[in-house]
Order: sequence, then structure tokens, then C-alpha cells
Amino acid sequence: MQQDAPTGGDAQDLEVWIDQDLCTGDGICVQYAPEVFELDIDGLAYVKSADDELLQDSGATTPVPLPLLQDVVDSARECPGECIHVRRVSDKVEVFGPEAA
Repeated sequence: MQQDAPTGGDAQDLEVWIDQDLCTGDGICVQYAPEVFELDIDGLAYVKSADDELLQDSGATTPVPLPLLQDVVDSARECPGECIHVRRVSDKVEVFGPEAA
């Protein structure tokens, strides 16, 4: 059973990253959350910083803004490459994505 993103008081500090080795370049993540994801000239998706800067380092993470949490979670669910990982900042446990428990 898939779980919806937490809302209100049970939300935690989360971060998101993309495994470019698995990215298929479909751009579904950009459609869901263009404030968080962007396709680069290489055709792969990357996360963006809070300053809207493309983060191209392997494994680069960015905080998930609470108002965009459901969009980011939907991106992870719909991604055909299963390359979007959302994890808790506190303990690095993946809560949405291919490695979520």
C-alpha cells in the first residue's frame, strides 16, 4: 500500500536526490515539481537548490519544501527510472523512492 506524504504536524525535514545513472530523462519529475527538479543539457534530471541553482554533483541533495512535498513524492512514485530518493535528513532513511521500506 502506497502512503501519502505526511502533512501538518507529522511532517519531517526531508531531502531529495536523483541517481543520474538510472535517470531515463522522461521529465516527469520536472512536470510535477519544476521548483525542485530540472532537466539539464545532458537530458538527465537534477535537483535544484533553494536558490534555483542546478546541483550536478553526484548524490547532491536538496531540501524538500513542505508545500511541494506531495509533488516530490508523486515524482518519486511516477518516475520510470525509479531514480528519485526522498529521505529524512535526521537519519538518512529513505521514506519515498525505490529503497523506501
